[in-house]
Amino acid sequence: MSAEEKSLNFIEQIIEDDLKNGLSSDKLRFRFPPEPNGYLHIGHASAICLNFGLGIDYKAPVNLRFDDTNPSKEEQEFVDAIKKDVEWLGFNWDKECYASDYFQQLYDWAVELIKKDKAYIDSQSSEDMAIQKGTPTSPGTDSPFRTRSIEENLDLFTRMKNGEFEKGTHVLRAKISMKANNMLMRDPIIYRIMHAHHHRTGNDWCIYPMYDWAHGESDYLEQISHSFCTLEFLPHRELYDWFLNQIYDETKVRPKQREFARRNLSHTVVSKRKLLQLVEEKYVTAWDDPRMSTISGMRRRGITATAIRNFANTIGIAKRTNLIDVSLLDFCIREDLNKIAPRVMAVLNPIKLVITNYPEGKEEWLTAENNPEEEVMTFREVPFSKELYIEREDFQEEAHKKFFRLTLGTEVRLKNAYIIKGESVVKDAEGNITEIHCTYDFDSKSGSGTEASNRKVKGVIHWVSIPHAVEAEVRLYDRLFTHENPDGNKEVDFKEYINPESLKVITGYVEPSLQTAEELDHFQFQRLGYFCVDKDASAEKLVFNKTVGLRDTWAKVSEQ
Repeated sequence: MSAEEKSLNFIEQIIEDDLKNGLSSDKLRFRFPPEPNGYLHIGHASAICLNFGLGIDYKAPVNLRFDDTNPSKEEQEFVDAIKKDVEWLGFNWDKECYASDYFQQLYDWAVELIKKDKAYIDSQSSEDMAIQKGTPTSPGTDSPFRTRSIEENLDLFTRMKNGEFEKGTHVLRAKISMKANNMLMRDPIIYRIMHAHHHRTGNDWCIYPMYDWAHGESDYLEQISHSFCTLEFLPHRELYDWFLNQIYDETKVRPKQREFARRNLSHTVVSKRKLLQLVEEKYVTAWDDPRMSTISGMRRRGITATAIRNFANTIGIAKRTNLIDVSLLDFCIREDLNKIAPRVMAVLNPIKLVITNYPEGKEEWLTAENNPEEEVMTFREVPFSKELYIEREDFQEEAHKKFFRLTLGTEVRLKNAYIIKGESVVKDAEGNITEIHCTYDFDSKSGSGTEASNRKVKGVIHWVSIPHAVEAEVRLYDRLFTHENPDGNKEVDFKEYINPESLKVITGYVEPSLQTAEELDHFQFQRLGYFCVDKDASAEKLVFNKTVGLRDTWAKVSEQ
């Protein structure tokens, strides 16, 4: 890659500068380092696209490394889900790595720190350590255990490893400076005692490294050239470098940590802790609930990997955190689905329509195009009969002049079929319309080439033949939160903004071509939106999720 080929973002500029300053291009290696303590979300998708995108652009390998240093919150389920998400997004990693691969080496290096009098065992309570750490404007004070002898520290650390002590009784701290301006440099904890079963190492370890210790050293062991993190890790960079200084061999690549800003998405939360809260407190059904900002939830909703990658590329990389309107993601979703989703007919709020002059018992199969965006047009056959379902809102008994759908005495075209004219209605005892009666122009069949078929009418509506209609459960999803930044106000519980209308489950009717649709098949229900088949669907019961509408209705709501 060169600056002449395209405009570089600041991350690419860092790489280009390093290459100009002597870093060999064959030494480039990137990584994506998720913690297996939950499912990946849209924020992770941006980081995945960044790191793997750099790998593609620079023809450099990218590692998938799991930061599995906290067994109390980590599970194999999350490892498997993360791998599935990265693959689904279209990326391939070079090496599958785990921080736990390096537990012995990390321990050995920690022993070396103790021997160099650069680490010590602290036996204070966590509350006392917090007090003696000071504040951002006042220095900390030394731990009373800071002057322990190297021999005593080595003995205690060995016994910690051997499981002789209870959780919380001792920690290993780096001996840096309790007066450092950066509070992360005030003798940070390197190891803590945890008697917890690890999903990979079992019960082999009773102590586990802290993220700051494992992160940079793992990068070094894997010879990662550039370690890109989100902006909250900027204060950690000084510690990242201090730890590397203790082990760095000048003959090897020294990893460089650099930071980019999170691109938060409106009307969502991306905190794993808050996402877990939504699951555990039953506000959603699971991590892959289609209302969740998780990649698995978005996939289940029908959002494509291409749409997510395009979204990540569109918002780009920045140095400042900002809030991206979810309507931009919706645009990317529509843009992709418009190209690939077959057009089909479904009626979600049905009312019966009877064509009184259509022959009793007659059945026709009409030709309908699948997707006008296709390079080579394909078609399917759709059944037509005397009795149809249309959308209730497509009929008004008495309508204003700008209502171009079906009314009494006016004509509309049934999509791919005939021109019909509203004649009368049937009502129940409460005055509700239960049937619409109309007549059809038998010579107006779409595509027949007759003069009547070329006649222009102002409205076109969709329909489903009642004898052939397939009943389906349709889940209408909306934004999970009514507020654009639900966790922006720390004094208000983010759950206060949960949208009570985020899910409506209705029964709809679809054309019979969808009877064989499979999980994650995408469709445009004409005039209604984009939908996909949910994993709950079966041969006996179709289930569709609404992915996104055909246009942004929230923009109108927010303007009111």
